[in-house]
Amino acid sequence: MNMDAADSRSLYLDLLEQSLQNAIHGESQVEMKMQMWLQRLRHPYLTRRGAFPWPTRAHSMIGPQRLRNLRDLVEQTLKNNISGDYIETGVWRGGACILMRGVLAAYGITDRKVIVSDSFEGLPRPDAEKYPADKRDRLFAFEELAVSVEKVRKNFEAYNLLDDQVVFLKGFFKDTLPTLPSDSRFALIRLDGDMYESTMDALTALYDKLSSGGYAIIDDYGGLKNCKQAVHDYLDQRGLKVEIHKIDDSGVWWQKP
Repeated sequence: MNMDAADSRSLYLDLLEQSLQNAIHGESQVEMKMQMWLQRLRHPYLTRRGAFPWPTRAHSMIGPQRLRNLRDLVEQTLKNNISGDYIETGVWRGGACILMRGVLAAYGITDRKVIVSDSFEGLPRPDAEKYPADKRDRLFAFEELAVSVEKVRKNFEAYNLLDDQVVFLKGFFKDTLPTLPSDSRFALIRLDGDMYESTMDALTALYDKLSSGGYAIIDDYGGLKNCKQAVHDYLDQRGLKVEIHKIDDSGVWWQKP
């Protein structure tokens, strides 16, 4: 079978998506159940709510629909010449950023970067006085969400995608994102900070740097009320009107006018 460049590119990116989800070998149900049991043991209040079924081996937990949406939008920025780099705020094991770097590699793009922004130490404790919407947030207590920068770098290396087009930005968003150069431009921003504070910090620091026609993705909009509130508070405060599109039960995206 003869395969042209477009077919080869699509085959590579399909395989990359599957690998990032560990969909080829599949997650161990025994390991998943053990992880959930340990969560309940460490966090007794989860007995009322149920534990979180995070994957034990996959490099991404965002699922097939959000991964494919991310790939599609990155490809659109390339096809439509939307200028700028790519950033994710809140990367966990790095899967979404690895996919963005993989798309650039598949298209032979060498003049754009992927910014990997995370504390790499888990989520911050809620500042309930400043951000009341985060008052009951407990995600800071989950050690499963604290993935070191060294581990994320190794995950990039596993796909042969760690190079000088990948930039790590370590620290809480309120401290690191304002340090980005004033002339930074992004074709796509993907926000996965879960909390009101993290979402607001990322929008405040990045949205003006998003190119016209670029894309904003909010991972937790449908799943976490404090995240959704931050999005609408930011848009309302700025008087911005956007058309929000649903990806799945959690993620949404819009294109900057």
